[in-house]
Amino acid sequence: MNMLEIDDLWVHIDGREVLRGINLKIPVGETHILFGKNGSGKTSLLMTIMGFSRYRVVKGRILLHGEDITHLPPFERARRGVGMAFQRPPTIRGLKTLDLLRACAGGGQEILALAQRYDFLPFLDREVNYGFSGGELKRSELMQLLAQDPALVLLDEPESGVDLENLQVVGDIITQLLQKGRRRSHRDKSGLIITHTGFILNYVHADVGYIMLEGRVLCAGNPRELLEDIKKFGYEECIRCRR
Repeated sequence: MNMLEIDDLWVHIDGREVLRGINLKIPVGETHILFGKNGSGKTSLLMTIMGFSRYRVVKGRILLHGEDITHLPPFERARRGVGMAFQRPPTIRGLKTLDLLRACAGGGQEILALAQRYDFLPFLDREVNYGFSGGELKRSELMQLLAQDPALVLLDEPESGVDLENLQVVGDIITQLLQKGRRRSHRDKSGLIITHTGFILNYVHADVGYIMLEGRVLCAGNPRELLEDIKKFGYEECIRCRR
């Protein structure tokens, strides 16, 4: 069964067309990765899947486990198991990180064990994302997802602004989030990762890759092979090939 199915999705922002006829299927247990240069529509796709109102669906459908969620608000999608880590998460003054994590987990006490595992204990008493470095921001976002435990994990440029030391930790957390330690048939979570550098593939395995340009998904294939083609020929060659 497909965790996520996107059918001929067209999206506008302030009257401007940003997504054009997107078709995408992610089966339960798989992680897919979407390559594209800045401004290609990658983040717009994640924001639309998450349900932010600025991204207006003018045509098409978004299905989660077969249910049409196209017009549900973000909190309803979160209740149904959609979780997202942002490239540039907001700072929340006056709210301790521990309190936010407990809210994400529904009050469970597992938070301390998770924080200890990923060397996050020193950040629990700090205000959410206030004064955090790039790597610390990513770890904070991913800790929130661990606490939420979503079925569909959306990751916006998880390697962006992260140094090499923190990238390994980020990769480890994503690996746990997506149940990579289990056989695919035993996983009940799926992921969609967007990237323009592809560095995250050094730390997280993806099953299928796509290239997105000008608001369209142009091709699909083996993620590492696609990345090698991008390195050799650049994204513009994908446009010429498609045309």
